[in-house]
Amino acid sequence: MRMNVFVIAALAFVSLVSVIDGSEHQPQLSEFVNDALFSSVSSKQPSQPQPLMVPITVINGAAAKGAVCLDGTSPAYHFHPGSGSGANSWLIHLEGGGWCNTIRNCVFRKTTRRGSFKFMEKTLPFTGILSNKPEENPDFFNWNRVKIRYCDGASFAGDSQNEANQLQFRGQKIWLAAIEELMSKGMQKANQALLSGCSAGGLASIIHCDEFGSMFPKSTKVKCLSDAGFFLDAVDVSGGHTLRNMFGGVVTLQVVSRIVSKNLDIIFVDLLDLISILKCFFPQNLIQHVQTPLFLLNAAYDAWQVQESLAPHSADPSGSWNDCKANHARCNSSQIQFFQDFRNQMLNDVKDFSRSSPTGLFINSCFAHCQSERQDTWFADDSPLINDMPVAIAVGDWFFDRKTIKAIDCAYPCDTTCHNLVFNVARSTVVDSQYISESDDTSTTTTMIYSSQSSRLTFPALYLLSALFPTSMFLLHLRVEVLSRFFSHST
Repeated sequence: MRMNVFVIAALAFVSLVSVIDGSEHQPQLSEFVNDALFSSVSSKQPSQPQPLMVPITVINGAAAKGAVCLDGTSPAYHFHPGSGSGANSWLIHLEGGGWCNTIRNCVFRKTTRRGSFKFMEKTLPFTGILSNKPEENPDFFNWNRVKIRYCDGASFAGDSQNEANQLQFRGQKIWLAAIEELMSKGMQKANQALLSGCSAGGLASIIHCDEFGSMFPKSTKVKCLSDAGFFLDAVDVSGGHTLRNMFGGVVTLQVVSRIVSKNLDIIFVDLLDLISILKCFFPQNLIQHVQTPLFLLNAAYDAWQVQESLAPHSADPSGSWNDCKANHARCNSSQIQFFQDFRNQMLNDVKDFSRSSPTGLFINSCFAHCQSERQDTWFADDSPLINDMPVAIAVGDWFFDRKTIKAIDCAYPCDTTCHNLVFNVARSTVVDSQYISESDDTSTTTTMIYSSQSSRLTFPALYLLSALFPTSMFLLHLRVEVLSRFFSHST
């Protein structure tokens, strides 16, 4: 399945015009489309089936329990019921989308879909691990599948507030309110359940894994999957600790350490020491404490961490890493070695974890992020492989105990099956990729486009762009018009 060259050319043209349009007059979040979904189209075959679109559901009575988004609106989820053999099986997927680490950027975040129900999409496509098609999701297609929306800014783990700025940090309460409602809808009778999440949601699936498992009787098979949630406390290109500093703001602002300590039964020796507190938000310090079987799905060269943790603008003001960050094929030998050192740190941090028999690993040597939500990276005709095994089969074999899965790829550039992210950088108000700096009202974010190692673009029912370039409304409508005319013509 391949995207028609016309679509690629159209997107390239519009993106180019977007860059030329500049950053002086950027629209607000409500003026551009996020997470645009397009089906793959073959020039030789009819258009592929559209993905399942699932409406949003507000959590009943959440506000009365104090379970609210940053702006005080009610949290929500998307639910598609199971059927047949999956009628008593539940998959709960926690949405990702970065964090907010200061009052200033939390105030901004509450004007977006990551902080307010008002701005959330009212329907979402269920693809990848959430797909209802057996050919796209062989093991979980007929389960009860739920995507819990992320609107607290701290991986569903905070519990505090800031009255002066009308901010509610209620991630833990949102999590509990959502699970309580789903239990009332039949999840309490589940014979098997999987908690998954992507990015900030992948971190949340680690934090809440044991808490999730404790909600079911021992007879229920319960496991957890963290996709792109293994954020490392790594040194950036300037020798600093960008992510540590950012996480420090999240943890202290939203009182995360108290929640994590309780959920995973960890005692942090000195709760007045920031370094000690920060241990509660880095997975490398948490995974040994998780008792419920846990699977780590991660790219060894995680694209988000490359962009925002290893070589952010703050650590590379001269822009010497810009070409390498945008496309790994442009990296020089010393930059590649820097990434190899990052991979080695990741492998070292999961070494003890991998020795436990119930755990699972799929660490491929791709420049990617969030591979379970996207159809092309989860399960498609040219999905990424380790030992001829795609992600979906690895996760399914692990969950159902068909095989022991400890899949670790060889180092870059040996894997030719990767779907790597290629970036275009733009000034934007999107919060998904980065927090706002204290000296700027906008954040540098990226349009992420997956391509395979051979530069082919393959998009079978997946998110084509996770955040379109913010441009004038004219350019936005041009994108929509070009694509809609193409797909109308194709069918």
